[in-house]
Amino acid sequence: MAREEGMIGAVDIGGTKIAVGIVADEGRLLARVACPTDPDAGYSNAMDRVRKMLGTLAAQVGIEIRGIGIGSTGPVNPLSGEFGDVNFFPHWRGENPVRDLERAFGVTAAIENDADAAALGEAAWGAGKNKSPLLYVTVGTGIGVGIILDGRVYRGVGGAHPEIGHHLVDPSGPPCVCGLSGCWESLAAGPGMAAWFDRNAPPEHPREDAKRLCELATQGDPWAQKALAHETRYLGLGLANLVTMFVPEVIVLSGSVMKNAPLFLDGIRKIIVSSCGLVPHAQTELALASLGEDSNLIGAARVWHNRFGLKETPRAS
Repeated sequence: MAREEGMIGAVDIGGTKIAVGIVADEGRLLARVACPTDPDAGYSNAMDRVRKMLGTLAAQVGIEIRGIGIGSTGPVNPLSGEFGDVNFFPHWRGENPVRDLERAFGVTAAIENDADAAALGEAAWGAGKNKSPLLYVTVGTGIGVGIILDGRVYRGVGGAHPEIGHHLVDPSGPPCVCGLSGCWESLAAGPGMAAWFDRNAPPEHPREDAKRLCELATQGDPWAQKALAHETRYLGLGLANLVTMFVPEVIVLSGSVMKNAPLFLDGIRKIIVSSCGLVPHAQTELALASLGEDSNLIGAARVWHNRFGLKETPRAS
């Protein structure tokens, strides 16, 4: 098999599933397959499955991959390639998929937090192409944010990924595992929306998740509409904070909650207008992610391009 110029193996490691794909130039996903993460089976078992899936896909497509990009739920260390204390697989701390996949396939590999990976994909091949600064915000079971400046991931000290989903929005809000009460994620992620509904709706009202609450709100359910208003307020406040702090050219919105974005966007824009008077907020575009269901895999491939196709400039200290 030939080692094709643009063919990159992509690996997306999530809390519930691991997806693997082959991605060509301009973010074209040629093939993909997935399996349960099954963290209790151990890290070595998971890497065995990744190696087999990636090898099988490369054979099906008829190519030899040029490199491997990895996006993973975090924390991960993009410089060393190691997992940190990941809630979904705590016993994998210190394991190194970059090193192990480089050895298995004889190519270079790179890893980023999954929000940073998806942000890189949207910045290069999606809704944020040719725009900077770009913030990528995914709202689902949690809230993740990736920051792209001039095509490169913003890193904190030691290469750390900033946990912007855990910035304080309302100190009277619910507690979070991050240590705060009222962080953005606890208030505005999907489970936060459902938890507010559970606390406030009449006991006889069935408990619902965020997806169902959006459906009920469009059908006129008054308590679902109140939950929607609560969600809109806290999504808007968090995004307004980002506009004031970063003044980005575009904020790209993604995640399961954002599949119902039309229900929230008008209210979010009103909050930004009323809250961001010290910056040119009208120049910040709110855009929906355009790479679809495969954005994490396409972003993972871009991780490799960003690391080895571009010469990274270290952030000034």
